[in-house]
Amino acid sequence: MQQVISVWVRDPRIQKNDFWHAYMDYEICLHTNSVFFNKKTSRVRRRFSEFVWLRQKLQENSLLLLKLPELPPKNPFFSLNNAQQVADRMKGLQKFLEKILQSNLVLSDSCLHLFLQSQLSISKMEACVAGKTTFTVAQAVQNCGLRRFHSEEDLQKDLGVSCDSDSDSSESRDPRHKTKELTLNKSRSAAILDRRGTCPEEMLSCSNGSV
Repeated sequence: MQQVISVWVRDPRIQKNDFWHAYMDYEICLHTNSVFFNKKTSRVRRRFSEFVWLRQKLQENSLLLLKLPELPPKNPFFSLNNAQQVADRMKGLQKFLEKILQSNLVLSDSCLHLFLQSQLSISKMEACVAGKTTFTVAQAVQNCGLRRFHSEEDLQKDLGVSCDSDSDSSESRDPRHKTKELTLNKSRSAAILDRRGTCPEEMLSCSNGSV
């Protein structure tokens, strides 16, 4: 059987650290029958700085035996609300993943598997690879349970969140809609938890602490 690794970078979302600071992360969906992956389907969220970390670690671990593809250039004028810039970066990130997944050397790297199939932060991934956590790399991957999917068509059926989803609407500012909005938010939260599952390591402070 031919081994296939399919990866998609999609669904950009603005995440707010506080009132003044925000960043964008992206959903990475993986579907494979490759022997390099014990877990055949997964879905996680990562931000650009984590891609930078991944490339750096892979280059270090390959001992310069491999020339890795470049990431999309970091734009000092990058805007979270510029749809074209976001789309271009997303395409660049997907091309980067598609290229590195063609290398058996990269596929053998634990950093890649934690990046693609766990929600551990950079510090937790580094600690896990170094054997300084109570769980192994395999446990971190397997314990992050996510809903299965089968094709890119299935992904397109998911409800995406646009880049300007954090903008206020006239309805949300109207006090008459607060009760309705609260009910809808609770329903959405429950649906997200049911659809994605929860990583046990997150409950043990191994949560998505992206920087």
